[in-house]
Amino acid sequence: MEAESLRLIEDASRDVNWKRWGPYLSERQWSTVREDYSASGNCWEYFPHDQARSRAYRWGEDGLLGITDRECRLCFSLALWNGRDPILKERLFGLTNGQGNHGEDVKECYYYLDATPTSSYLRGLYKYPQREYPYSWLVDENGRRGKFDPEFELADAGAFDENRYFDVLIEYAKNTPNDLLIRITASNRGPEKAKLHLVPTLWYRNTWSWGCKHEGCWPKPRMAQADERSLIADHVTLGRFHFIAGDLTIGDKPAAQLPTWLFTENETNQSRLFGQENNSPYVKDSFHDYVVHGRRDAVNPKLRGTKAAAHFVCDIEPGASAVLRLRLCSDDEAPWKQHPGSSTDATSANGDGFSGGKNSITIANPSIDKSALDSRAASGKRQALEPSAFDLIFTDRRAEADEYYSEHIPADLSAAEQDLARQAYAGLLWSKQFYEYIVKDWLEGDPDQPTPPAERLTGRNSDWTFLHNRDIISMPDKWEYPWYAAWDLSFHLVALGKVDVQFAMDQAVLFLREWYMHPNGQMPAYEFALSDVNPPVHAWAVWRLYKMSGPKRQRDRLFLARCFQKLLINFTWWVNRKDYTGRNLFSGGFLGMDNIGLFDRSQPLPPGVLLLQADGTAWMASYCLVMLSMAMELASDDSAYEDVASKFFEHFVAIVDAMNTFGGTGLWDEQDGFYYDAIQIAGKHRHLRARSMVGLIPLMAVTVLEDEIMDRLPSFKKRVNWFLENRKDLGRHIAYCEHGSGHSRAGQLLAIPTRERLERVLRYMLDETEFLSPYGIRSLSRYHQDHPCVVESEFGHFSVNYDAGESTTSTFGGNSNWRGPIWFPVNYAIIEALQRYHYFYGDSLRVECPTGSGRWMNLDEVAVELSQRLVKLFLPDEYGRRPCHGDDRRYADDPHWRDLILFYEYFHGDNGRGCGASHQTGWTALVVRLLDKFLRRSHPQALAIPTINVLDLTGTVDPPSRR
Repeated sequence: MEAESLRLIEDASRDVNWKRWGPYLSERQWSTVREDYSASGNCWEYFPHDQARSRAYRWGEDGLLGITDRECRLCFSLALWNGRDPILKERLFGLTNGQGNHGEDVKECYYYLDATPTSSYLRGLYKYPQREYPYSWLVDENGRRGKFDPEFELADAGAFDENRYFDVLIEYAKNTPNDLLIRITASNRGPEKAKLHLVPTLWYRNTWSWGCKHEGCWPKPRMAQADERSLIADHVTLGRFHFIAGDLTIGDKPAAQLPTWLFTENETNQSRLFGQENNSPYVKDSFHDYVVHGRRDAVNPKLRGTKAAAHFVCDIEPGASAVLRLRLCSDDEAPWKQHPGSSTDATSANGDGFSGGKNSITIANPSIDKSALDSRAASGKRQALEPSAFDLIFTDRRAEADEYYSEHIPADLSAAEQDLARQAYAGLLWSKQFYEYIVKDWLEGDPDQPTPPAERLTGRNSDWTFLHNRDIISMPDKWEYPWYAAWDLSFHLVALGKVDVQFAMDQAVLFLREWYMHPNGQMPAYEFALSDVNPPVHAWAVWRLYKMSGPKRQRDRLFLARCFQKLLINFTWWVNRKDYTGRNLFSGGFLGMDNIGLFDRSQPLPPGVLLLQADGTAWMASYCLVMLSMAMELASDDSAYEDVASKFFEHFVAIVDAMNTFGGTGLWDEQDGFYYDAIQIAGKHRHLRARSMVGLIPLMAVTVLEDEIMDRLPSFKKRVNWFLENRKDLGRHIAYCEHGSGHSRAGQLLAIPTRERLERVLRYMLDETEFLSPYGIRSLSRYHQDHPCVVESEFGHFSVNYDAGESTTSTFGGNSNWRGPIWFPVNYAIIEALQRYHYFYGDSLRVECPTGSGRWMNLDEVAVELSQRLVKLFLPDEYGRRPCHGDDRRYADDPHWRDLILFYEYFHGDNGRGCGASHQTGWTALVVRLLDKFLRRSHPQALAIPTINVLDLTGTVDPPSRR
């Protein structure tokens, strides 16, 4: 077994804490709900970017491509200064929701290039302009632009003109779980020599200023300089760590430069922000004052504090690189490990659930010559940064990462496809983040801080006082969405399951635990509104992960049973809270699809008006089928589950009946041949004829009850047969076919549409003038570009137009758009559904794809076709252009840009350009599942992708591997 898989086994068994350190540091903590203590609840205004450098965070930390431990105690990231910027570059800048003409938007160029599941190797890239960063220009120009204008980006401001920027590559490699090597390579891409300040920074999260009493409120730790190249950092639970800075190498020559050590406290600059006296002159933004403004008195001359940095200044010739090597290691795992007697031999818990660590409490021992030990340690620190040995560890870790992914990325994919998968996994793994949000303490405030406004106690999230989040969580995007979203997470887990199924399963269980799930059974949606409603896809993710957990007879049934019991509670919440009519028609709210409707579906409707949602009802039908599959699986060991399986079978049939027949034709429109939302007024309902993803989601609720499996569950089979015989009014919704009659499988098809209705919906979905884009399925039919859906009523005028890219309305915030663009998660779910229909119908069902083309395919071939179109978003065409990058020629022509890929939140419905959050690798990483499941068996001619050479961005040559 290769090295990374062994690490995963050791970590899962809790023998070795390989995941203690990782890229768990957020890219943005400012302007989050957690840090908002205002009366208005406007987090964007309460804690803006301008305050981030000066104000201590309460619930987390952020930095530039940084790392931290699993409890965010000790943090590391890189700060930079080009000699021109008005502020030290310590974190990513972006526009708030109110500043951006299309909502919040990070205005930086950074890329997650590589990562392993245990973070044994990480590689990220930041492109830092040599010109003054245009903070004000970005704010002013985007503020001037409207909804119909494109966003004004960093490149539009000329930040990268003439290639006047630095490629700053940061790499991390673990020698042991608590011995981390850091290599920073800054390459001058410009035409002239340029100066760069490198300020690698180590600091403790502030847990001591609040007077809080809950778990994780540790006393103030300390850092102090140990010698000219290192410092020592002590924390009550993390123990003692050493941080060592090596020589700066410019080109191929060491620069005769020792680090200038800077120390301060990670505490708020009260004087700058609030006009109050500081407790200490050494505050959070002292390094900014020192580096940018030259204030030597801003840092602590006694060389101690809770925040420290090693300051280097380098002049880099054009085309040359500067390399800086750093090491962060625990006392116990230091390369120069102490001799007996230098520290206590007693072991203690290390504070995050693993045993075997030491707090490294120094004790006096007269038999030990302290000066000899100090000399030996100093010599060991120098050797720990000796370039050839140091770089050899990076070579090995990178080779091990290659070996790991050679087992997880199909070898028969093209070079471009393999590189796409590698970067998708990197973004997914880099997007894990420490997330802390304890709602009761957040609402009430902390003992040593001013009391929050009274409005908070009845405002946002006030009914979630039990919620106690303090974990590593897979985030949608660590800048734009540095908080979890329930339905995003489910798609993340399906992608993560391929490379780290244990982490994915742990995440699935976590969100069903009693400190996450509401006592009433609701799962938390996202921190802006924990009580909002996301599609119920968690069960779908659990079922997929279960099937990934091992070979068929060795799957993790305990995991499945644990989740199933909690999902029963959640399912009951949906039935009791969201089926307002009691007729199995659900009204869930916006259901993650922001502005897809004629109006904001999360807002209260006028009295006597009820919205019946085709997507909400279909999601619940799908939920039934997943729970049915789980119950049948568990019933193979425990027949008690057969009764539960019967319940979900009958509930599904009841939902299908309501969907197709309530009030006549339910949510099906016979004239159009499509499913729509409906408005019910005074007992009568009318369809809202917007052809959108809402009407395609009913296709996703489909499974096959095979005769072979039914025969193994006699009680369940008996109940199903009785039901079909005695409830023919409902049983008519179920199709049964025998094997050999042109169908693929013998059994019963459970689905919302009949075959005839399925074919009618597919005609729309596969029509290039409607839903079918060159890059996947649009979220709204292109038909509405020339034929807007308009509804006139006594409550007002409502309309939906086709918007291929960013939203041109402010409905539901306006920063996400479901009125035309391509969204990966629902596309993936449609593709999976087509596979299941094909499993039943086989070649007996063929459709024209695209509609009107004369090309006829079975539904498995349609699934492959859609997969090809989606993957094409990220692959270079014959001109080297990737559609996701739009018209930005740098990604096609420039060797320092063309191999970089961004995984956007959604994509332009016509040209495939990336829109929304630029690093939402979470659910967009589902592209790896498409590569693995579908493209490997696609027609070779369908993806004529040129082979590309993957650029090594290190700027250095690794020594040969010693594998």
